[in-house]
Amino acid sequence: MIHFFFENIDEQPLDEQLKNWLEKIILSEGKKLGDINYIFCDDEYLLKVNQDYLQHDYYTDIITFDYVKGKTISGDIFVSIERIEDNATTLSKDFDSEFHRVLAHGILHLCGYKDKSSEEEQMMREKEDFYIRLR
Repeated sequence: MIHFFFENIDEQPLDEQLKNWLEKIILSEGKKLGDINYIFCDDEYLLKVNQDYLQHDYYTDIITFDYVKGKTISGDIFVSIERIEDNATTLSKDFDSEFHRVLAHGILHLCGYKDKSSEEEQMMREKEDFYIRLR
């Protein structure tokens, strides 16, 4: 089941269609849905998570903690709404497009996709674009 939580920001209305789309990504990748928690937060909250758990001292839009067992996808996905807003402006994208890209990005990490090398990053972007077109 997919759950949405909010830390240090106002709760936002998110509909079942969004959960259905995220589940469709998982099923399309040949995986099963376990428990996935999206924690939407501000920059400072996610910076603290980055520092405390990954020893990284920089802002980011998303951090994914993978609890996958076999083909069952589970994890905690922390998302900075402030970073998405800034990235959307910087990239000349609308907020919703960037928001959906980041949500798909977290699911794709749980499905096994990486983005450390340029080849992995390119594959990740192609998958994000593919699934964004399906929403």
